[in-house]
Amino acid sequence: MSRIIVTGSAGFLGSHLCERLVAEGHSVLGMDNLSTGAPINLRPLQREPKFSLQLQDVSRGLWVEGPVEAILHLASPASPMDFDAMQVQILAAGADGTRHALELARQKGARFLLASTSEIYGDPLVHPQREDYRGNVDPTSLRGVYDEAKRFAESAAMVWRRVHGVDARIVRIFNTYGPRMRLDDGRVIPNFLRAALNGEALVVHGDGTQTRSFCYVDDLIEGMVRALFAPSLECPVNLGNPDEVSIRQLAEEVISLVGAPLGVRTAPLPEGDPAVRRPDIRRAQDLLGWAPKVSRREGLLLTLQAIRAARADPVA
Repeated sequence: MSRIIVTGSAGFLGSHLCERLVAEGHSVLGMDNLSTGAPINLRPLQREPKFSLQLQDVSRGLWVEGPVEAILHLASPASPMDFDAMQVQILAAGADGTRHALELARQKGARFLLASTSEIYGDPLVHPQREDYRGNVDPTSLRGVYDEAKRFAESAAMVWRRVHGVDARIVRIFNTYGPRMRLDDGRVIPNFLRAALNGEALVVHGDGTQTRSFCYVDDLIEGMVRALFAPSLECPVNLGNPDEVSIRQLAEEVISLVGAPLGVRTAPLPEGDPAVRRPDIRRAQDLLGWAPKVSRREGLLLTLQAIRAARADPVA
């Protein structure tokens, strides 16, 4: 493809995706309003002629001259820390931003890939979560702001597919981690790593028996690229690592990796925090030939190394 747009390009996932696409020879136009993304995430691309960044808030509109072959829509605040502080922006990115990106795809005849989320399943009553599970979401809750924004975005993608013939595709991203995650992200892995590197006790919410499944960023990006370039993809596809772990066990693994005698303390469970989260990835395996390869230990080590290098970098 000669030209690809990535919204949310300065974010954690967006920056990794831009790097991958440019490395494969595509021309990439990144879009971001930098409300949660950071220009330093794009530093590896700053001298790359095939990449350019356009400062634009997609929830206010989307304008691009010239041909576009594909649009990957990642723009949205996604951190639990943002759910309270950026409620209006989250809804706007999911609703207005998605509509604008889909309409641009219609006008340009471009393929469209939506980065949705496992959060559309809410606090699931089915485990592991399959794509045909409709979810257990409270739309009036604080966490529901993000959940419902993504659920609307999925519905919009399918409307533009059915009504306007847009080649719209949906991937549902489960917990992903790796270099460039914000350490104030509010999610458990950056929280644990930040505390461990600071020599502080790790905070476990609730009793720590709640479970998550963590996918290393390189594996996730591979799945997204396969979803984009597959000959067709008519249904939502889960992308995540089905290797499930309790939060208490994860804390012990991080302490072991850091090699310091750190303790664990407990805190109240946040409102709406799901008890379990694990993807059923059979659809991704069948349709995309995709499965994660990086183990949790290897991914955590790579992430730790990246954080330590960033801390030693005076520019960062």
